Amino acid sequence: MTSDSTAPALNRLLEALPPADRTHLLARCDSVELAAPQVLYEPGDAMLHIHFPTSAFVSLVSTADGHDGLQTGMVGNEGAVGHELSLGVQRSPLRTLVQGSGLAWRLTAQALEQELLESAPLKRVLQHYVCALLTEFGRLGLCHQFHQIEERLARWLLTTQDCAHSAHLALTHEVLGRMLGVRRVGITNAATALHARHLIDYRRGVITITDRPGLENAACDCYRANRRSYAELIGLREDAAGNTS
Repeated sequence: MTSDSTAPALNRLLEALPPADRTHLLARCDSVELAAPQVLYEPGDAMLHIHFPTSAFVSLVSTADGHDGLQTGMVGNEGAVGHELSLGVQRSPLRTLVQGSGLAWRLTAQALEQELLESAPLKRVLQHYVCALLTEFGRLGLCHQFHQIEERLARWLLTTQDCAHSAHLALTHEVLGRMLGVRRVGITNAATALHARHLIDYRRGVITITDRPGLENAACDCYRANRRSYAELIGLREDAAGNTS
């Protein structure tokens, strides 16, 4: 899955920094291309870099007992891969898999450590981002327990679109099953229901969101709650349409 050429040119965490801090940080970063399905880290791997995606996006996958794993989240231009380094954690707790090819700013772990000493705003932004992730992960268990598959599928599709910056999502039912932790038949039934409501179209492994407002109404409230939490913690404003700036 690739992002649209109209994807934002900068990472939103970096946008939240004062201009001087952002300029200083970017001067130490390399612009790198991440290609799906590249694995950045397996659980337990030493994290040598932090990545701030701009047009790429990455899946966070929890693995256990040799299973393929459950996708617990995604990181696009709103976040950072390797944020654990800001807490002094040197090894990855999750598999990080590039889901959408694109660009990212990359900073070495050593350079990040120095930047954190010199930039209080960077330290604060990354701490608040970790808090936003913890809040999102905390909702995930409740979402799996209490919300219908159709609602959860709508939420994941919206989240994926936010990361991909595209209404066309190369997602098979198998991948969606891993996202939601349900059997393929459950995904098929939920996707068919959303299609019948003219919210999505799907063919040949590509899902197209045809009615985003309608899909937002179909999603569980976790999607809107996660966006509100992020906007409040990172210090971005959210307008009536749910966009942040």
